[in-house]
Amino acid sequence: MSIELRSLDDAIPPKEAKALSEDIFHETAELTKEFKLTSPPWFHNFLVNIGLREKGLCYQWSDALYIHFLKKHYPHFSFHLGGANIGEYFFEHNVLVVTGKGGKFEEGIVIDPWRDSGKLYFSKLKDDTKYKWKHRANREFCQNGK
Repeated sequence: MSIELRSLDDAIPPKEAKALSEDIFHETAELTKEFKLTSPPWFHNFLVNIGLREKGLCYQWSDALYIHFLKKHYPHFSFHLGGANIGEYFFEHNVLVVTGKGGKFEEGIVIDPWRDSGKLYFSKLKDDTKYKWKHRANREFCQNGK
């Protein structure tokens, strides 16, 4: 993933891209344990919705990652909340999107650990044809996402 992160901007130092990549994988692993993840993701959502799991909905993943990375020092990167099918209860999906500092949302990288039940999915936003992502700059995020 560090190669993809570096591709966001020529000014990104390889060491910072590598550190962010490792941090993304590490935090995904931690959240997988914390959320007591069950596969497939729709079944985990069912368990959350009936109260057998506390967390693990896609917006809780994206919010927890967003909060985590806002607290870190990655001066060459920006972090954004993204959503698809916004407002459609069973089809809405939320992710974290990483861009180069000040970069356009549409040129970012989707970070989505929910999609494959804790196995990290990432790709350039434009290459993720499963969803049509929109920047959710004004969405209130879950303060206790983690």
